[in-house]
Amino acid sequence: MARDILIVTEAELRKTVALGADVIDTVEKAFVALASGSVVMPPVLSMAIPEANGEVDVKTAFITGFEGFAIKVSPGFFDNPGIGLPSLNGLMILFSAKTGLVEALFLDNGYLTDIRTAAAGAVAAGHMAPETVETAGVMGTGVQARLQIEAAYLERPFRRVLVWGRDMAKAKTCAADIARILGVEAHAETDPARLVAQSQLVVTTTPACEPILKAEWLHPGLHITAMGSDQGEKNEIDPAVLVAADTYVCDRVSQCKKLGELRSAIAAGLWDRELPPELGAVASGAVAARRSDADITVCDLTGTGAQDTAIATYALAACHKAGLGTAFTS
Repeated sequence: MARDILIVTEAELRKTVALGADVIDTVEKAFVALASGSVVMPPVLSMAIPEANGEVDVKTAFITGFEGFAIKVSPGFFDNPGIGLPSLNGLMILFSAKTGLVEALFLDNGYLTDIRTAAAGAVAAGHMAPETVETAGVMGTGVQARLQIEAAYLERPFRRVLVWGRDMAKAKTCAADIARILGVEAHAETDPARLVAQSQLVVTTTPACEPILKAEWLHPGLHITAMGSDQGEKNEIDPAVLVAADTYVCDRVSQCKKLGELRSAIAAGLWDRELPPELGAVASGAVAARRSDADITVCDLTGTGAQDTAIATYALAACHKAGLGTAFTS
């Protein structure tokens, strides 16, 4: 029996799926579903390719009540910019949750992953950042540095952004882009300690393997979203930060123990308490992440298959509504 599979390109997805309140709400619902136990989500299949400074992640999840489930393949080859290619790539396949048949193939080159990752940052900021944020800081100068700040701004409109990166030229370019996109004051900052000191919300977006944010820089009223560590060798945050924080939250504890900042704290022998709460419990209201404006809070994002299923399901509906994509008869 012939049937159609919708094939959608990155260019078409950029016309239909943008970072906004509806996407953030979709991703937040995926986190709440995770907390409720109505999600089947296997461990991340992760493979490092050290000879090429690369890695590949495969993620998936079934969420009760969603019409489909996605399988996402996400390569990251970090030397690519040196030869004029993007460092991130990938695609998503959306299957029917009723029949298992392929519904859509998203040739997104990592775009949907970028959007759903930024949306997760917005969920964290919305529930964990102080009510008033005057200055936001971002450590890193890539796509996620821009998107995470854009996402945080949707939840906590700030007037100033500070950008730190190992390459100051890239930091200045990133700051200029943020200023243009958001219409706020944005500057490159040469000293990461000064960036943290002046910010109420900081996002780390790097592939660092050694901490770039130190525990001695913490101050009352600070929120940190750490989203760069998603491999066993990565570590952006001084492990002592997790212990010093008033609240530390994981997107998925089982993943953060293996791939996120929690792994480093356990390896350092610093985390000897009960496991932290998950972002879904915070989003559902079951856990209060911030109890006062003076609290120091940290959210550890490793990226979940539930987010991929949520954004892929959203994308298919958006493409159908816009009449975009090419139907391939199988």
